[in-house]
Amino acid sequence: MRILTAGASGFLGTRLSARLRSDGHEITRLVRRPARGPHEVQWSPSAGQLDPAALSGIDAVINLAGAGVGDKRWTAGYKNVLRSSRVDTTTTLAKAIAGRPSDDRPGVLINASAIGWYGDTGNRPVEEDAPAGDGFLSDLCRVWEAATGPAEDAGVRVVRLRTGLPLHRDGGLLKPQLLPYRLGIAGRFGNGRQWIPWISMVDWLSAVVFLLERDDIDGPVNVVGPQPVTNAEFTRELAAALHRPAIIPIPGIALRIVLGEFAVEALSSSRVLPGVLQRAGFNFQHSDLPSALRAALSG
Repeated sequence: MRILTAGASGFLGTRLSARLRSDGHEITRLVRRPARGPHEVQWSPSAGQLDPAALSGIDAVINLAGAGVGDKRWTAGYKNVLRSSRVDTTTTLAKAIAGRPSDDRPGVLINASAIGWYGDTGNRPVEEDAPAGDGFLSDLCRVWEAATGPAEDAGVRVVRLRTGLPLHRDGGLLKPQLLPYRLGIAGRFGNGRQWIPWISMVDWLSAVVFLLERDDIDGPVNVVGPQPVTNAEFTRELAAALHRPAIIPIPGIALRIVLGEFAVEALSSSRVLPGVLQRAGFNFQHSDLPSALRAALSG
């Protein structure tokens, strides 16, 4: 396939691009700076600018663009960055796809979203048919997913990746926790009863490839492992994998001081299940947390 990608230089995007190239696909990256070579195309999503010719002959579009949710405190300004970095990119791509002649449109748009859609689900397990929750992330996911509308209205298959927390030692949920755990100064967040929807990096990559190839799947897809765990369980398993203690809990009040409003999300519970993937017969290589952590820590 000829695949156009946005967000290809990020934590997930770099690994997905490498996987797709190894599978024999041709990757063209969208970049904000001047393009370097034939496999890059310059665009300006903040201005809604993308040359329609960039989509000529493209079989699939994958959009993973978006500023990091936990990278900075949620000031009003950074909330705008989180929103624009997702909604502007998605809107620009969806409109460009819809603007192509019907016989020269990509067959599929695979667009990032997140399990933040569901908000705090407590102990209640949810699948893709659950409504959006409350709070900033739920509202963000709602408008983010809605921005794919022009492509869907044009008859293009749209898959919305409601990604959980991919595990890899070089980024995501795991990287910032490794040093505190190795120093023995880590522990559960708050009461530890909140659910964490993790997924191994290997399974995340394989799920995206699976969805790229399955013409019968569209709409939201929870890209999470089949066995979510509580924060307390995650803490115990990570400590065991690192052969270190994890006996110092981090009170919720401390998280609120350090993280500000984001602490509300960090302490929320998301018991999200991969209903669509399981019914479609997707095979998880790491269906339990211990095996996923071993894979994540080995690289």
